[in-house]
Amino acid sequence: MPWRISSAMSQRLEFVLLASQERANLRELCRRFGISAPTGYKWWHRYNAEGQAGLTDRSRRPLNSPVRTAEAMESSITALRHKHPAWGARKLRQRLLDLGHTALPSPSTITAILERHQLLDAKESPKHKAFTRFERSAPNELWQMDFKGDFALPHGRCYPLTIVDDHSRFAVALHACAKNTKNITQKVLIEKFRCYGLPQWIICDNGSPWGSSCRGHYTQLAVWLMRLGIGVSHSRPHHPETNGKDERFHRTLEAEVLRYQRADTLSQWQRHFDSWRDIYNTERPHESLAMKVPASRYQPSTRRYPERLPAIEYGPDDIVRKVRHAGHIKFHGRELHVGSAFYGLHIALRPTTTDGLYGVFFCHHKIAQLDLSFASIK
Repeated sequence: MPWRISSAMSQRLEFVLLASQERANLRELCRRFGISAPTGYKWWHRYNAEGQAGLTDRSRRPLNSPVRTAEAMESSITALRHKHPAWGARKLRQRLLDLGHTALPSPSTITAILERHQLLDAKESPKHKAFTRFERSAPNELWQMDFKGDFALPHGRCYPLTIVDDHSRFAVALHACAKNTKNITQKVLIEKFRCYGLPQWIICDNGSPWGSSCRGHYTQLAVWLMRLGIGVSHSRPHHPETNGKDERFHRTLEAEVLRYQRADTLSQWQRHFDSWRDIYNTERPHESLAMKVPASRYQPSTRRYPERLPAIEYGPDDIVRKVRHAGHIKFHGRELHVGSAFYGLHIALRPTTTDGLYGVFFCHHKIAQLDLSFASIK
């Protein structure tokens, strides 16, 4: 399909930033973005030659001039603040630098300009504190996924589904969903897998549709992800910091979108989300990334999404059992519960060095441990 008309500029920017990454496969990116190779190379060459100005169909007149007056610079700062009212001085300064402005004032001077123009909210300042968090070493090693708190619409509710790449903070998905169900979530994931490839691991919370009221049990969505070769884990109950980058993304979404925008339908909210996601990924400087944008550190996964689920295969020494109704298997004359999400599928048992202790595997993932001395699976 061609570029989305409503955000062609942002789509082009995301494309060229991803294409600029080391070892990027430009033809593969063209396929995932639904454009021809000549079109992709055209925008890539224009971006390399002219920067962001080369991506627009409009006039390429420079955004700044060496003879700008201090008043013009101040106007640029306040205009950008009006466009992004939740951005602080450091983000505003970095964005102006990215747009080609030179001889910019310091962050403290920009703060003074905002204060002079009554563009600062004293209640908001204490909320903006820097955090230091562990991050994965490469894109797509871990995606964090969650639903932000839902809110009412005139007819129905909106459940914002968010997915953030742990390494780059790249917002893989921001989708306005009617419900937080397995089918809706899976549909969004397939769309993102086709565009960005498969991650190695996904972490989510314990709520619907990926969590289970029974600890250690898996849902149908988790089983589907494991069949794709994606590891699945859950944050600790009552510890949202385990999914901290996505939680931080939710606070930014609240501060920069939900606080200011209004809409009555899911499609209207999706337009707001699409527009802001483009800004978040390609324009908004990120302090934890040394004021770079997430798209500058992200590249799609080399693991392509298979349109058909791969076959479930086990080794010749594995003890294979088919999961029966209610999620049970029969082993050594005993009925053992594996989980109803595995109904109709095959699992494997592998003995350990401890007598009577077996590892329980689904595809390549260890899902439980069987202790025959207690006749239980944990």
